[in-house]
Amino acid sequence: MDETDAVQALAALAQVTRLRTFRALVQAGPEGLTPTALAERLDATPTTLSFHLKELHRAGLITQERDGRHLIYRAGFAHMNALLGYLTEHCCEGQPCEVSAGINATCTTC
Repeated sequence: MDETDAVQALAALAQVTRLRTFRALVQAGPEGLTPTALAERLDATPTTLSFHLKELHRAGLITQERDGRHLIYRAGFAHMNALLGYLTEHCCEGQPCEVSAGINATCTTC
């Protein structure tokens, strides 16, 4: 992942509905969800959801697949992992990093 891709992905996630949509798809796992199921889960209108799904898809964070008459949306786990890898690439000066849990999580090796 390069800097431009990382900025595009982070910008797509920097909106409440898109972040909630992405998290719902991550939680759904590889089975994914239809737009109808997503709209019900998120209490969102289909029109609003469609706009946000397009933005997440454009950023590479989700995939869409046609299954008969239905679209199935899934989290783009490879792209998500690439983004996480990009963000932590030089953490702890190349040493394995163990992060403490909690609100003020910090790298325990740094």
